[in-house]
Amino acid sequence: MSNKDIAIKVESLSKRYRIGLKEEMYDSFGAAIIGFITNPLKNYRKYRSLYKFDDVNPDVENNSSDIIWALRDVSFEVKKGEVLGIIGGNGAGKSTLLKILSKITDPTNGKVEIRGKVSSLLEVGTGFHQELTGRENVYLNGTILGMSKNEVDRKFDDIVDFAGVKRFIDTPVKRYSSGMSVRLAFSVAAHLEPEILIVDEVLAVGDVEFQKKCLGKMGDMAKGGRTILLVSHNMGAITDLCSRALLLEEGRLRLDGTSMETVIKYLSSNVPQEGYWKGDPPEEGSGRQAWLRYARILTGEKDKMSTTFLFNEEIKIEIGYEIKSSVRSFRSYLFMRDSRNNI
Repeated sequence: MSNKDIAIKVESLSKRYRIGLKEEMYDSFGAAIIGFITNPLKNYRKYRSLYKFDDVNPDVENNSSDIIWALRDVSFEVKKGEVLGIIGGNGAGKSTLLKILSKITDPTNGKVEIRGKVSSLLEVGTGFHQELTGRENVYLNGTILGMSKNEVDRKFDDIVDFAGVKRFIDTPVKRYSSGMSVRLAFSVAAHLEPEILIVDEVLAVGDVEFQKKCLGKMGDMAKGGRTILLVSHNMGAITDLCSRALLLEEGRLRLDGTSMETVIKYLSSNVPQEGYWKGDPPEEGSGRQAWLRYARILTGEKDKMSTTFLFNEEIKIEIGYEIKSSVRSFRSYLFMRDSRNNI
């Protein structure tokens, strides 16, 4: 890939933070008084230590109990016009990565090269003022996000129509429902025209109908040749919008592959892979006439056992029973539960 085709280049990116430790507890009144007197100096040293690291002895520093690496040696490239998804569990380092790319925070180590105008949507509603009307907030929020007044003038009607709040546009935002505020805030951000757009978990805003509009808008932006980095816990959005995705785990890049491949790896990371369950035989004298010996899920042409599969993939569920000859009739029930444990 030539340098002209690259929009973002990340090399060995790392970010560390110092976290707080358990406060010292006093076991006597006298010790508490001494602690009260010495606390100002201790607090000053704590404050200084938050931003002071021992780079002379990195091994000692890295093993310290109050050091956490939000990112560790992350490297990747993003082509111009590519839509890249970034997924992972909470605390994996996704938001830290976006903050570094958006120049909100500096990396500890590594290098980032960005070619093109960048706009970031890391928190919907940043800059909204409750006392101002919807109209005034559109101009205020648009300015914060990098739009000129002429740009907002030109796009104002589209922004309001997309948000569906035309009737209330001159009403103070404090009288809006939370859903109305979020829709208007996202609508402003969705009408930005940057070369590179960095988005952090904003497709979960509003009701179901508005979420569809958001996905459609993101799709239009992608088709328009924008480079987009999208962090989301909505795996459907990742596979629909992104051709490629990164999987972060504990600050490290675990997988850089197609969006479907990466999503499957993420969803299967915390579940058993063998797709096999073995039942316990009945106790002696229990009188049970039948018992479940095993159950397994088979996928693919070769009937490979697995617990993960594509939504349109054919699967087989094989169940083995041991039944005594005296049993004349037998029924088997299969219940399926969703992610919220509902049948």
